[in-house]
Amino acid sequence: MNAVRHTQLNRKPGHANKLLFIAGVLFVVLIGYSNGQTPRTAEDYNNRGLDRQNKGDIDGAIEDYTKAISLKGKPITLATAYNNRANARMSKNDLDGAIEDYSKAIEIQPDNFENYYNRGVARMARNDNDAAMADFSKVIEISPRFALAYDNRGTVKRAKGDVDGAIGDYSRAIEANPQFAQAYYNRGAARQSKDDVEGAIKDYSASIEIAPRFAEAYLNRGQAKQSKGNLDGAIVDYNSALELKPNDAGSYFARGTARQAKEDLNGALADYSKTIELDPNLATAYANRAVIETLQGKWAAADADFDRAFKIDPSLKSTFKAFIESRKRKSAPLMRE
Repeated sequence: MNAVRHTQLNRKPGHANKLLFIAGVLFVVLIGYSNGQTPRTAEDYNNRGLDRQNKGDIDGAIEDYTKAISLKGKPITLATAYNNRANARMSKNDLDGAIEDYSKAIEIQPDNFENYYNRGVARMARNDNDAAMADFSKVIEISPRFALAYDNRGTVKRAKGDVDGAIGDYSRAIEANPQFAQAYYNRGAARQSKDDVEGAIKDYSASIEIAPRFAEAYLNRGQAKQSKGNLDGAIVDYNSALELKPNDAGSYFARGTARQAKEDLNGALADYSKTIELDPNLATAYANRAVIETLQGKWAAADADFDRAFKIDPSLKSTFKAFIESRKRKSAPLMRE
């Protein structure tokens, strides 16, 4: 099972990082090919293509799937070759080519939900939300207990602004598969976007119980806790996220905001600095570090960080304008002395 992920990350100061995942399953079929055997039939070429794809030879795999298609074998073999070539094209980010191949597979096997599902994932990746929703709905029509289709359709609905509809689909995904950690996580993010913080925390906790190494669930639960003023609980969750993903800039940034709220200036400064090291273009990290440096009397460093932040994101000037003016008024007597 191959995962195809899509994340949305909001890193503005004081806002939660609301990440969503797209479930991606690219179905493949192997039809009895012996490695080393010279391919002759469409089935042979299809299966050698899979072997090459599994070894990372994507171009060689596409060549074999194309040969299998040209031999026009049995309908199931032809549909499988189109599906597998589409999967290989997906791995090369050739979304249009993949969608074309999935559509060919659907023409041959119009009742096979896997082809619709795969095309839905490809359409979702190119932000064609209406078409993706149609594909996931068709999957659900054919296979009403397929949890992944509900989960992805929920994410499409949320992208279109239908948060309640998204929550409904995530709930259906959980009904179909009560151990679906990703669906709990996505429902938690949707609930958090509606300010249902308690519901979000409950869902993130369920996700973590099922998948204890789900770093993003700890991160989002931490931010939900922080929004309720539970700074210590938030920091514990950020620490857990960083244990699992030590190079995640978003987790360092989030922990920095919690430490700053606790007036742990040195800890916050260290976290913002680490964030900048990992993500040098995150304007809010420079701005927040400049605030800390100002509070510590490091005027030159603060000025440099504010300048860097505003060059990356000029809109931040209005956010920090009042703070900078206040800082200048307070520092003026010191500068005269």
